[in-house]
Amino acid sequence: MDEVGRGCLFGPVFAAAVVLPSTALAPLAAAGLTDSKRLSPRQRAELVPRIEALALAWALGQARAAEVDRFGIRPATERAMRRALARLGMVPQLVIVDGVLPLRGWPGEQRTLVAGDRHCLAIAAASVLAKQARDALMVRLAVRFPGYGLERHAGYGTALHREALARLGPTPLHRQSFRGTTELSSPGTTAGNRPAADGPPAS
Repeated sequence: MDEVGRGCLFGPVFAAAVVLPSTALAPLAAAGLTDSKRLSPRQRAELVPRIEALALAWALGQARAAEVDRFGIRPATERAMRRALARLGMVPQLVIVDGVLPLRGWPGEQRTLVAGDRHCLAIAAASVLAKQARDALMVRLAVRFPGYGLERHAGYGTALHREALARLGPTPLHRQSFRGTTELSSPGTTAGNRPAADGPPAS
């Protein structure tokens, strides 16, 4: 399992769960699968259908910006992960979570792996699927929320995004609990008249 969007100022946090058979490891390694942050958008796009075709199972989950604000980023990330696991269609014998923090609320066996997206191809595959899905959502939301540059920074706190926040104020999909959002927003400004939906409903 891996997540993406944890440090963003805007939008949901995504998680992906991928189950790879041993026969998929060599082909995916030969195709260049590694940590999604080390891959170009084109490389990630080319890997997605290969991962989906070779995986025994894969699924995505997300937690909305409102859940991040209500529960905090770690609990929201765990919600996204549990939703991805629930959609797998199978119960994995072992869940390997990228990072140092275990997935709370998961009753099965699990293990954490630091820098797992560089050392475990299943985690790398999850990172690619989550990254591609979230980036695609950001491109769609950039049309709904013009002026923020979401298609360029995917909601992270870049200089472009911070300038737009100071000028336009936050949208309903900005994480109001994140310091970068509240500190950079102009007093009294908001884009609150825009639709407040950051993706398909999460169960």
